Amino acid sequence: QVQLVEPGGGLVQPGGPLRLSCAASGSIFSINAMAWYRQAPGKERELVATITSGGSTNYADSVKGRFTISRDNTKNTVYLQMNSLKPEDTAVYYCNAAIKISRWSTFRDYWGQGTQVTVSS
Repeated sequence: QVQLVEPGGGLVQPGGPLRLSCAASGSIFSINAMAWYRQAPGKERELVATITSGGSTNYADSVKGRFTISRDNTKNTVYLQMNSLKPEDTAVYYCNAAIKISRWSTFRDYWGQGTQVTVSS
């Protein structure tokens, strides 16, 4: 089975940095796009950032200029470097990846378990 593990959450002060990571493991043939989503209490899950297999990135307007998504294809890992954090960034962050488990399969979405990021003084 394919699993995405997110060990990088935590509590951070407003204005501070935090880096999230998400590593995919299991039966993986290839990984296409990877992404980060977040969901705050009472709000819908929203797309934060995406990165293609070739490294092209896109960001939500709310995080543009503050967050950076990157990936290490040799480690099947995606990162989210968050700088200048604001209280409104507080949410559960989920990684997502489009993964083929074999050359005969199609790409399907897999999700990490979610990690809590709390921005508060």
